[in-house]
Amino acid sequence: MSYMVKEIVYTLQGEGANSSRPAVFCRFSGCNLWSGREEDRSNAQCRFCDTDFVGTNGSGGGRFTSASDLAAAVAGFWPHDKGARLVVLTGGEPLLQVDASLVDALHSKDFEIAIETNGTLLPPPGIDWICVSPKAGTEWILRKGQELKLVWPQPGFDLQHMLDARFSHYFLQPMDNAQREDNLATCISQCLAIPPWRLSMQTHKAIGIR
Repeated sequence: MSYMVKEIVYTLQGEGANSSRPAVFCRFSGCNLWSGREEDRSNAQCRFCDTDFVGTNGSGGGRFTSASDLAAAVAGFWPHDKGARLVVLTGGEPLLQVDASLVDALHSKDFEIAIETNGTLLPPPGIDWICVSPKAGTEWILRKGQELKLVWPQPGFDLQHMLDARFSHYFLQPMDNAQREDNLATCISQCLAIPPWRLSMQTHKAIGIR
């Protein structure tokens, strides 16, 4: 299998339970909820995405013809001889491409593997950290993992009922749109009212890193 990758970058994780942890981000091209083209946004299942995942022209991006080639490229971005290696597989929707061969290849490079997914597809075995960010109106089938991160507000989700899913952490993240301040206030209010939910901020945007 070949892999289409938009970009590979080394930076700090800016969201959720692993916030501030150094990681290599491997962003896959393509998504099953939106084409990534602005002309299609109004008809997309996910209309608030703020990520460029179209093509393979980003830093470190390209088409990789084998899992071992992609794992080697990811390892080339890790600048240290010591310390726990973390790679974050993201997109777009990474589970359109991530398979068992890639999981094995990344583990062979001593990486802990995290994935950020919309929850409409099931992952291969062996992924160490699963973060699910479900989108309203889609078929949310991946209901267990380490982290449930809900961009808020979204109609159709019952925050209390969502706690029945099997996750270690539950995060509300304010939607980054023209109503961002109101969204933040709503998230804070919901976290105070339903304590298993915690606030997740996009700290990478606040401090000006990728």
